[in-house]
Amino acid sequence: MAIKKKASAHWQGDLKTGVGSISTETGVLRDAPYGFTARFEGGKGTNPEELIGAAHAGCFSMAFSMILGEAGLKAESIDTQAEVTLEQVDDGFAITAVHLVLKARIPGASQQQFDELSRKAKEGCPVSKVLKASITLDATLVG
Repeated sequence: MAIKKKASAHWQGDLKTGVGSISTETGVLRDAPYGFTARFEGGKGTNPEELIGAAHAGCFSMAFSMILGEAGLKAESIDTQAEVTLEQVDDGFAITAVHLVLKARIPGASQQQFDELSRKAKEGCPVSKVLKASITLDATLVG
C-alpha cells in the first residue's frame, strides 16, 4: 500500500530578496511565507529545516506511540522537540544532524523499556529513515 501526500512551494525572485510560500494538500499550511531571512536571519515566516523538524517530531511521536502499544503500554503524554542543524559544507549546505528531545509520561514503563522503545522509534520512524543526517535522542521518562 502506497500513501502519497502533497505539498507545494511557490518562489519569486532571487535567493536573498525573493519571496515564497508553502502550502499543503490538507490546507494546514496555506501560502505560509518563507524566504532567505526566515531561513538564515531569524526573520518572519517558516523555512524548510523548521518544517522537517516538525515532521520529524510528529512522525517520531506517532511511531513511539505505536511501539508502546505493541509493548502493551499507553502514554499519557509524548512531547518531542526536533532541532535540525543546517551547515555549510564543501558543496553548499546540508542538514547534518537532527537532535530529538523526548519527554514522555508512560504509566507502568520501566526505564529500560522506555530507553529500548524510544530508540526503536527513532530508528523506525519513516522521517528518520529518509534523512541522511546524524540523528540523536535525549529521552526522559517522566513520573
